[in-house]
Amino acid sequence: ILNYILHIKISNFNFKNHVIEYPYLNQVSSLEGFMFPDTYRFRFNTSPEKVFERLIQNFESKMWPIISARKDWYQSLILASYLEREVINFEDRQIVAGILLKRKQNGWPLQVDATIVYAKCGGAIKGCSDALLAKSDLSMASPYNTYQKLGFTPTPISNPGAAALEAAVSPKVSKYWYYLSAKETQETIFSKTLEEHNQNRAKYL
Repeated sequence: ILNYILHIKISNFNFKNHVIEYPYLNQVSSLEGFMFPDTYRFRFNTSPEKVFERLIQNFESKMWPIISARKDWYQSLILASYLEREVINFEDRQIVAGILLKRKQNGWPLQVDATIVYAKCGGAIKGCSDALLAKSDLSMASPYNTYQKLGFTPTPISNPGAAALEAAVSPKVSKYWYYLSAKETQETIFSKTLEEHNQNRAKYL
């Protein structure tokens, strides 16, 4: 129901009219990442204005306190959106956050599969018939292709929960450079080298 309401009510909503009340929105181009996943109940005829207010107030209550003091708060939100899509366990999310930040600092592409799926599906990952990633997708032209483009994507690729954001702002330093999610169990498998990673790909995917 929430996804339906957001599509109808928010897709064409001009949130820039509200930057006085929510000044941090002046720095962003999309509401992606700000629609905190929660249970919302609206009347069918609820105005876009009211839907927006409920969503952004919930974000301010549960998410903004975690990142408001950070100069790079929007990058933390973007990183959290990757963790929300790619990793389940909190401690694994912290390790993956550390891996992605280490890749970025060393000039590596982030290589986050979910960012390409986001681009392929026009943001609607759930219910997208084209959500499976093919090898040819890795060369697609898109600012969301983190195999081709260095750094973070222009916007978040999901609306992360508080746990993902907490992991994003508390990354763990590790010896790992690579990770994948096991096909059968969704367990996160970490690797120190590309050779080890390729072996894990053959074993777990």
